[in-house]
Amino acid sequence: MRILEIKIIFISSVILVTAIESFQPPYSCDSTNPLAQSFPFCNTTLAVDQRVQDLVSRLTLDEKISQLVDSAPAIPRLNISAFEWWSEALHGISESGKGILFNGTLTAATVFPQVILTAASFDAYLWYNISQAIGKEGRAFYNEGQALGVTFWAPNINIFRDPRWGRGQETPGEDPSVAESYAVSYVRGIQGDSFDGGQLKDGHLQVSACCKHFTAYDLDNWDGVTRFVFNANVTEQDLADTYEPPFKSCIRQGQATGLMCAYNLLNGVPNCADYNLLTETVRGEWGFKGYIASDCDAVAVIHDDQGYAKLPEDAVADVLKAGMDVDCGSFLMNYTGRAIQQKKLSESDLDRALHNLFSIRMRLGLFNGDPTRLEYGNIGPEQVCSQEHQDLALEAARDGIVLLKNSYNLLPLPKAETVSLAVIGPNANTSETFVGNYHGLPCKNITIFQALGSYTKNAVYSQGCDGVNCTSPATVEAFGVAQEADYVVLVMGLDQSQEREELDRTELVLPGQQEILIKNITLHAKNPVILVLLSGGPVDISFARDDPRIGSILWAGYPGEAGGIALAQIIFGDHNPGGRLPVTWYPEDFIKVPMTDMRMRSEPSTGYPGRTYRFYTGPKVYEFGYGLSYSNYTHEFVHVTPDKIYINKLLRPAKAIKRSATDRYALVSELGKELCESKKFSTKIAVENHGNLPGKHPVLLFVKQANLTIGSPQKQLIAFRSVRLEAGERAHIDFVLNPCQHLSRANKDGLLVIEEGYYHLILEDKEYPINVVL
Repeated sequence: MRILEIKIIFISSVILVTAIESFQPPYSCDSTNPLAQSFPFCNTTLAVDQRVQDLVSRLTLDEKISQLVDSAPAIPRLNISAFEWWSEALHGISESGKGILFNGTLTAATVFPQVILTAASFDAYLWYNISQAIGKEGRAFYNEGQALGVTFWAPNINIFRDPRWGRGQETPGEDPSVAESYAVSYVRGIQGDSFDGGQLKDGHLQVSACCKHFTAYDLDNWDGVTRFVFNANVTEQDLADTYEPPFKSCIRQGQATGLMCAYNLLNGVPNCADYNLLTETVRGEWGFKGYIASDCDAVAVIHDDQGYAKLPEDAVADVLKAGMDVDCGSFLMNYTGRAIQQKKLSESDLDRALHNLFSIRMRLGLFNGDPTRLEYGNIGPEQVCSQEHQDLALEAARDGIVLLKNSYNLLPLPKAETVSLAVIGPNANTSETFVGNYHGLPCKNITIFQALGSYTKNAVYSQGCDGVNCTSPATVEAFGVAQEADYVVLVMGLDQSQEREELDRTELVLPGQQEILIKNITLHAKNPVILVLLSGGPVDISFARDDPRIGSILWAGYPGEAGGIALAQIIFGDHNPGGRLPVTWYPEDFIKVPMTDMRMRSEPSTGYPGRTYRFYTGPKVYEFGYGLSYSNYTHEFVHVTPDKIYINKLLRPAKAIKRSATDRYALVSELGKELCESKKFSTKIAVENHGNLPGKHPVLLFVKQANLTIGSPQKQLIAFRSVRLEAGERAHIDFVLNPCQHLSRANKDGLLVIEEGYYHLILEDKEYPINVVL
């Protein structure tokens, strides 16, 4: 329903009358419609399953087909409103997709840091708070009549397997356990659940989250191979301990209500047409109760690009029988009717998909009358770009930024009005780079140069390059401002012209002549320079790491709308940096490894180095988890109970214990949940801040086997927590560990096993032995 809203604005005694067209949110089962009151599917006292069954039974075949695409039309005769399934909310309400409109009262939304930077905080509570804010803003857009749906296709929880991947910036990084935790925190927050889960009132959703892209999707366009035709050959072992865990947790613990199947093939079968994946695994083993969407035009790709389906109708039958529910595109609209006519598909296959789709719309409250009068109806426009959310965006940027180098304690800079700055680089005076991809319209735009200018009046800017590609350095101007300033801040790195969806990188070094420009400026600067890098993926900056004329390096990812302020506060010491890298930074030589090789584990006989900190055996620019601070933190194991774990003969099933040529091991699946729970043990850790500034410090706990067996990780992150400490403060952290979860690994068959022997808990430079006895 359209409403013409009249606003009267007083400006300098002149009255301006403006007409703004606003909309009421679309919903079904209007209580003022007598027809709607007669339908059982509008009866809120009935169970959702009963209501959906009644609704689907009333649809004609054409109406059923019309509802299988992302832009589902209205069905006026049943008082069913139109619905748009495709909206995006990766790190804030996005312009991408069709569901959100920035053309009314709301013209902006909070843009949080790109996910890869948020992940660097290693703070699950922060992740939850961000997604909770995004969910509120999403529902506010809907309540204000500026959303055609409230199903958001986020988070992206694919593993950042290869540093060249253009979409790695959208993910929580390379570690499966981090991706799992991020997925659960994001889903619970955005859908309206509590941090610990299980608190959704009657299953009602604030908005719906959709975990993507299932599965083994981490290549877009490399060396002539595109995501549309790439066949990811993945072992059962790598599926079990790398690619699938984030999605499993997203569904089981997070209770996500949406899942997106990816474009690529997995071991020869398109993800969206894989019955074993979508039905047997996701719905059967993991208990998924939501809807499954295709990536956009992925169904068409199965026929048009992959040639997996000989006829369009075959593609339709393949995906619907596999368990997919809604097509982002028009392929199902065009060919489903013919597939039924040709008996490749039955109407019951459509009913199954429709049941999943309408169940979610009902859980969103869109069939319960006017939603603005229901549970989430009080979320208004004041929630969007609220001061609370803008403060949270600043907190997220500050907590994620990683200090990679700080020689001579160059940072923080002195706060003195006489201090002069030269701020140089293609990313120094633009806020566009901050927002990454899948972004909305930010509440505010402040560049790094502008933010630094709030600390000193003596700040001068030079672009330094014609752009991030830096084909033509403006050396004369840059050298001039550099040699006149007390300190030089170089703001370099990447942007979306270098890495994004459908664009993977071919190099890991800085683009164009950035490196040459940086080196030359250091020769003209009075003091060692400060290098700020904006990028999603890792960059080989070995030259800067090893150059004494570069005193400090900060990696800021794509830090969102508050990134400029966050960097200025860190550079001048109003915030103590504590972020840690969520990915390994590889040397340029890694580009010799084909992106298409999906193996995680190294293979010494062929020189294949493996991938991510768990398996990569080659040289590194920076390690996963690396990050400095203005404070020095110390860590110690205070207490571990017990230090010897017996898988008791009286409790364990005899068949659970196996023996290989050299080791005894137990299959976790045969030990049983009760035994695993009984063997939990506690680890108490002490952390102390020896610096002069308060700080937020992520504590990372790893484990490694004393004697590595073939295929075992070199080490594995098993727990993490971020703790705030005042200067000189000491605090304790308790981690409760489950040996079946934290000491197990996947074998070649993709089964989790615990091996007998010694394990070492690793806390920075400290190790603590644990002995597992079978």
